[in-house]
Amino acid sequence: VAPYGEEAYPNELGPSPIMMREKYIFVYQDVRGRYMSEGTWTNMTPHIPDKKSNTDVDEASDTYDTIEWLLKNIPYHNGRVGIWGISYPGFYTIASALCNHPALKAVSPQAPIADFFFDDFHHNGAFTLEYFLTFPIFGIQHPQPTTQDWWADKMIAVPATRDGYKFYMNLGPLKNGEKFYADNFFWKQIVEHPNYDEFWQKRSIVPHLKNVKPAVLTVGGWFDAEDLYGPLTIYKTIEKHNPNTFNILTMGPFGHGKWARETGHTLHGDLYFGDSLATFYQREIEAKFFRSFLKSDEESKVDLPEAYMFDTGKKEYRKFEKWPPSNARTEALYLHSGGKLAFTPPSEARAFSEYVSDPQKPVPSSEVEAEMFGFTPFLYMSEDQRFASSRPDVLVFQTEVLDKDITLAGEITAKLFVSTTGSDADFFVKLIDVYPDTAENHPYLPNKRVLLSGYEQMVRSEIMRARFRKSFEKPEPMKPNQITEVTFRLQDVFHTFKKGHRIMVHVQSTAFPLFDRNPQKYVPNIYKADEKDFIKATHRVYHDRKNQSRLEVQVID
Repeated sequence: VAPYGEEAYPNELGPSPIMMREKYIFVYQDVRGRYMSEGTWTNMTPHIPDKKSNTDVDEASDTYDTIEWLLKNIPYHNGRVGIWGISYPGFYTIASALCNHPALKAVSPQAPIADFFFDDFHHNGAFTLEYFLTFPIFGIQHPQPTTQDWWADKMIAVPATRDGYKFYMNLGPLKNGEKFYADNFFWKQIVEHPNYDEFWQKRSIVPHLKNVKPAVLTVGGWFDAEDLYGPLTIYKTIEKHNPNTFNILTMGPFGHGKWARETGHTLHGDLYFGDSLATFYQREIEAKFFRSFLKSDEESKVDLPEAYMFDTGKKEYRKFEKWPPSNARTEALYLHSGGKLAFTPPSEARAFSEYVSDPQKPVPSSEVEAEMFGFTPFLYMSEDQRFASSRPDVLVFQTEVLDKDITLAGEITAKLFVSTTGSDADFFVKLIDVYPDTAENHPYLPNKRVLLSGYEQMVRSEIMRARFRKSFEKPEPMKPNQITEVTFRLQDVFHTFKKGHRIMVHVQSTAFPLFDRNPQKYVPNIYKADEKDFIKATHRVYHDRKNQSRLEVQVID
């Protein structure tokens, strides 16, 4: 179970009430080094593919031992085992799939962590600053087995103002985190490993997904602010290296793990996507999957598509034979002068747009979450971006009003041609759906003051730390005023931009306090940067015949 701990016996067992009614035997276990389990806690325990002795332990070997014990000591089972988990337990689930125990028939990693350098604590090398308050949970060993939250007294007291933007600006450079976390082993690891070195690489489960034997149902949410890289990467990697493994994917209109809790009206922030969609997933996808492999011997009886995906624009599920869809074609949304965006490339001999990025006045990552502290942010994933569109440090490009529906299904790649007066920079790109002025509010709007007329819905966003533009292992500075290409992937989308809407793209260099600030002066380790290292810089994004800044997207009819 999750390394967050549960003392009370739960009112419900299993992934859902539907599963509970099907009379499975449910087993919960604290992982090594957490709560009532002995041993030493390790974040993202490195997988050991070639174990040479019984001291070579990882999540897979612990799973094997647990299954062996259960089969010998729990009565009334049929010899078939399934595993599921959400978030961190999603990582345990996919790591468990490598244990090669013959009784393990089905696993469902849900919102799984796959690699801490690209999900959760980092995005393309940028530190997810709003995770700062969570470090006591992840970086303090328990002194002995316990049912209590032994780390609770290390949590930072939240200021009475609850103004996250102000709190993190007052914190200053990341080096000031030391005064809070001097004895926190995970904070020290983060600080000492700013690049994608062996420490992070060996904690990635992705390279090991080459001999997956149980059936796999990977589950994710399109609005998951914590773990979106994980489910998409795990599904695609298993698909690539395990052609004979039953491997399917579903992505719904949910935030982190929200498919496990029915709310009646399925909302994310201001947006309404339908009714009882969590129950639909639990009944029509999850329960069917486990029933097929834990209560049946015939894989051919599985009544599920390869990919069951929710279109967040049309607000409906669709079935696909593979993901991304086989009929998807690559097109490009090109940036143009005058804030225009089009599927045709620019023709000007030389053109650029520029802005001044000031680390002392970073662009807020959210308007609605600026005054809140939480475990992690989540509303920004679909939030109205009108608050950012009017800022001088945000470049805005948009299409003409669409004369037909345009459906994007699959990966998005940002290819930017940029220059800076500094020697390092971040580039944060947002893909946005602009609603028409005639858009009407739905009846379930949480904030009645919000108007969906002209709403600028975030569809996808991602940050890239330019020092890593050539290698996440070996960063290098940018040369001032020299044009350089910065290419990075935004996570997949399945979204229809409807006729009458517009497609918009933002380019900016800060999204605070979601991500830490780049000093914009190259320093070897940003976690050790001084206040004086943070400088203003002018960034240019080029959009001409030679330097065609664009988003490459996958389009289906």
